[in-house]
Amino acid sequence: ALCIGNGFGQLVCLVGQAQAISCKHCQITKGRLNVWFSDGLLGCQDRQTRAKSLCFLEIDIMLADSFFYYLVLVGFAAGLMDAAVGGGGLLQIPGLFNLLPNATPVASVMGVNKFASCCGTLTATGQYLRRIPVPWKMLLPAAALAFAASYLGAKTVVYFPVQYMKPAILVIMIAMCLYTFLKKDLGQTVRTEKLTRRETLWGLFFGALIGFYDGVFGPGTGSLLAFVFVRFYGYDFLAANASAKVINSTTNLAALTFFIPQGHVVWAWAIPLAVANLCGGVVGARLAIRGGTKLLRYGFMLLLCLTIGKFAWDLLG
Repeated sequence: ALCIGNGFGQLVCLVGQAQAISCKHCQITKGRLNVWFSDGLLGCQDRQTRAKSLCFLEIDIMLADSFFYYLVLVGFAAGLMDAAVGGGGLLQIPGLFNLLPNATPVASVMGVNKFASCCGTLTATGQYLRRIPVPWKMLLPAAALAFAASYLGAKTVVYFPVQYMKPAILVIMIAMCLYTFLKKDLGQTVRTEKLTRRETLWGLFFGALIGFYDGVFGPGTGSLLAFVFVRFYGYDFLAANASAKVINSTTNLAALTFFIPQGHVVWAWAIPLAVANLCGGVVGARLAIRGGTKLLRYGFMLLLCLTIGKFAWDLLG
């Protein structure tokens, strides 16, 4: 038997000799497979190409209890926050970078985050849609455009000066926060009129634009969508949040169409995180619906302040 430490105070035992191990996931045949281990990560390596993968040799790696508890706690809190006011990534992404082994590739961290976020957002979307009417005639084509634009943004991210986006978004977030604070009745009245043709066309434009931004950069997407629905469409915060969740769900799915085929989702971490995110999404959506537009207005401003603080800290740091 071959025993290798998994970086969490435990041992992983593989029956048989190392050179006799095969892995179905990465299709490496017997005799060409090496086991590699680095800073808590275990995976396969092809002896000829030297390519590595995070497939864990098709075995179950049991993580330490403390790691699992913290992972679930981060996932639940992020899911709750994202469902209630948005911005779950502000908690979940830093939490994953602190919890996961240092050798974890950034793409794998983002893949785990996107899978869990997608599960939580879809669950929260279902909770909202059962109680809050949304403008489907505009949302469905806008969501489809956001999906395509998000995927295009992820594919073309290398061609964009992302380092200049954070200062620009910081200015936009500050303006949004000030506008929401000064306009006390913003998002407090329920709209009953149908959307005009012009508003529908603008919805398609905003869906594609913010979807592309989500693919290229990402942070603050939910806040931008919610503000657009409140400011330019006159929706209350509940209807705006529900509408934003529909489009945000499609941009998350678009990201997964890139991360999953590329093997960037580590399922041993993604599945428990997703379950926690899902549970947090159910609780957060119910709290938002019960709290109403007043609670969401305060939560929205708090989220903007947190986002502004994080962006400013990153820029100054």
